[in-house]
Amino acid sequence: MKTTTYNIDRIKHLIQQYQLDKEEFLQLVSEGLKNSLTWETVFKEEIQINHLKRIDKIFKKGLSYYLDPTPPVKSKDSSIFFRKEKFGTNLNLAAKKIVNHFEELKISLSGLAKLSDINLERKISVFSSNDNPISVANKVRELLMPRFKKDPKKFLNALIDKFAEYNILVFEYVEHPALKEKTNIDGFFLQPNVIVLRRNQDYFKREIFTLAHELGHYLLNQEEVESMDYDHMAFGKINKIEAWCNNFAFAFLAGSEFINLEKLPNLTTRNDYNFDEVKAISDQTHLSFTAILTYLVNKGKVGGAIYAKMRSNQEEENQLRKEEEKKKRELEKEMGKASMASIGKPIKSPLFVSTIQSAFFDGVINEYELCKTLNLKPNQLEKYLR
Repeated sequence: MKTTTYNIDRIKHLIQQYQLDKEEFLQLVSEGLKNSLTWETVFKEEIQINHLKRIDKIFKKGLSYYLDPTPPVKSKDSSIFFRKEKFGTNLNLAAKKIVNHFEELKISLSGLAKLSDINLERKISVFSSNDNPISVANKVRELLMPRFKKDPKKFLNALIDKFAEYNILVFEYVEHPALKEKTNIDGFFLQPNVIVLRRNQDYFKREIFTLAHELGHYLLNQEEVESMDYDHMAFGKINKIEAWCNNFAFAFLAGSEFINLEKLPNLTTRNDYNFDEVKAISDQTHLSFTAILTYLVNKGKVGGAIYAKMRSNQEEENQLRKEEEKKKRELEKEMGKASMASIGKPIKSPLFVSTIQSAFFDGVINEYELCKTLNLKPNQLEKYLR
């Protein structure tokens, strides 16, 4: 077996950064093997090349990273995993990887901005969780709410564009259906101004609510990585920050319809209620029916039995929609169409694009780096350089 000298401190650094214990790490590095590897087997004076490749399969840093003799830099600036120990969701490895990816991208963009004299500093002041979230939503909506668009995806695009005007960088990532392990999060906020969303192909209104919720974290300057679990929002015990962000997001998206929601009567049985009013409010905003129902539960206007019934009905509808989408993708595959086409590309913030463009025009990056960062083919370059 070929072996090489290496820097074990860099591997230990990554294990700590990804918040893996020894057992979890060894389980990952032994994947597919009949007999699991031990710490002593893997980490000797010189490491086996095939073991190093197994390690890099986890962290995706490239083999040269582990061969670099310089010590790794552990700082709170380099990773949220060094700034925060617990998160709103028990993150799986895929989630940790995506968080790390955007943390590194954030740091890279910050460096490019400084070299190109681009100002990416925060433009909106920090609020406190003691501030009324409804009042804050009314104030911030005047700055960040675009003109209403009926189509949820177009509205999400407009929101991201509007956020960019105030130096709030929003990234969206898209997961291919064939991925073995998908991230178990919906979104997160990284200080000072980065919000990341997971594409929700089935329901863009949910993604919009996630964006508004993470905007709440931005306004409070409180980092978090989480899943938007409506059932937990309705019946779970959530901390003050999460409750504030939920209330802010709801009021931010409800707008003038918030008053109509407040006027809705309390319910005891489903027959007492005209759910057409809720559907109408959902149509006039980009709040999903479930989000409104969750809000009404928290306000004591809807009982648990009604909520459970309505959630069950919606889950059935969602499942039918997913099955139809699956059939559509299978048909497209049979016709030779790329399955990624039905998923779509992630939305790019104009702030992200303009920062990369400026870095290119200033000679900070070359054409190859520009194409790689914006995920462009060479023949697509021209439209980004106008």
